[in-house]
Amino acid sequence: MTNHAASHWRIPIGVVLLCAVAVSVQLHAQSVPAPAGTSTDLFVMAGSDIDRPGLLPRANYNIGIGHTFAFLKRDLIGDELTFAYTYENSGSHGFLHTNFGEHTESAGVMKNFALPKTQLITGYTWLQTGITSYTGNAHVQNRLDSGISIGAIVHLNNNNSIWIQESYSKVVTVPWYTTASIGYTYSW
Repeated sequence: MTNHAASHWRIPIGVVLLCAVAVSVQLHAQSVPAPAGTSTDLFVMAGSDIDRPGLLPRANYNIGIGHTFAFLKRDLIGDELTFAYTYENSGSHGFLHTNFGEHTESAGVMKNFALPKTQLITGYTWLQTGITSYTGNAHVQNRLDSGISIGAIVHLNNNNSIWIQESYSKVVTVPWYTTASIGYTYSW
């Protein structure tokens, strides 16, 4: 049984582990030249859920890492594999944070695609699934969470970009919700 205090350690531990992986991947990437057509993305996104029913706005924060594989470029499903951690406020009041949280660890596959007549902006679709945990009650409740996103990437230069996306998600036993997000990505 997970107690309330232990569930709050999931956020800092997850962020520290994700940062450690990003640093080790970046150090490895500096020592070994990447094959053509591959990249690694570290992303941070913030947005607002619109929970159904009732149109309740709630904060949504996301951090993750993804890696594009050259051999998957022709795959229709995706060319980038991702891992992400998401915190969502699931309380009945407030926007940024309440004692009731939804913590999701997910794996996904993203398909990046070019848009006609521009190299500054590209598009993507993103399929994700994972386990979400509801905290703040006497017991932590774990549920399957699946989502699909569509978005645009504004490339500032070779390493920095801004992501804008809209997501539709469904958690088993919970009404569906949509999320509009904007984020920053560093790629190497």
